[in-house]
Amino acid sequence: MTGSASIQAHSTPKSRLAVGIMLAAGGAVAFSGKAIIVKLGYRYGVDSVTLIMYRMLFALPIFMAMAWWAGRGKPAPTWREWRGIVFLGISGYYLSSFLDFLGLQYISASLERLILYLNPTLVMLLGLLLYRRSVTGRQLLGMAVSYSGIVLVFAHELQVQGRDAMLGSILVFSSALMYALYLVYSGELVQRLGSLRLVGLATTVACICCIIQFLLLRPLSAALVAPEVIWLSVINATVCTAAPVLMVMMGIERVGPGLSSQVGMVGPMVTLLLGALVLGEAITAWVLLGTVLVLAGVYVVTRPARGLSQ
Repeated sequence: MTGSASIQAHSTPKSRLAVGIMLAAGGAVAFSGKAIIVKLGYRYGVDSVTLIMYRMLFALPIFMAMAWWAGRGKPAPTWREWRGIVFLGISGYYLSSFLDFLGLQYISASLERLILYLNPTLVMLLGLLLYRRSVTGRQLLGMAVSYSGIVLVFAHELQVQGRDAMLGSILVFSSALMYALYLVYSGELVQRLGSLRLVGLATTVACICCIIQFLLLRPLSAALVAPEVIWLSVINATVCTAAPVLMVMMGIERVGPGLSSQVGMVGPMVTLLLGALVLGEAITAWVLLGTVLVLAGVYVVTRPARGLSQ
């Protein structure tokens, strides 16, 4: 534990620190289960359009309630703010989620989670390209380490899945890029609306988009799926979507983003283990090494410089 994370830890009461770490870790673990749930859903013959529709259908009331709760006593968003909310909801949640669901048809849950975990490096690159934000040599080194880990796991996946691994990886990487765009462009709205309210509103937009997408692309008879798909979607919407959003945000409030992000590194490892235990995905030396490289690289990219943490 170094930098700002250690200072946050020492300046936080022990009980608050323990609760914050538990919330951040619990949120990371819950998020990790999403890929496992989606892969299980595909085993019942349902397609990505229907599967994501059910996830968002069950999540919609939760996020509407979240937006209402966070907006109590506050003025309604302006038309300009609504345009931003719709844009972020479509790019950061609708497109990001749909591309992720599509990609999971072709690659393992482990590779999917590792690709999504590259998000901090994408935010860093977008900041450089769009806002000319400075990037240190340490961050470039960390990014290189992370992407070398992805290459290792991808090479293993290519041997198992063939060309499907390329398509799935591109789709999931595009998902990560869409969410990185959301993070980069959401700063102003977060300041004006608050993070919880913005998440609730933007995700509500995404839920509506997924439901409309189903109605446009599929007959209503496609909604007749196996009961297992319904229950998996309920779990996905609650345990793996809404709950971790709240848990991570509550964890950040207690211990700060630095320590929360470090605790969140448990996520890819949990996905790796769940993929092996639940889905029967192989854990090879290459996958383990690639996972360690990705986590190490992201840690280097996100760790604040010592001069900024004092």
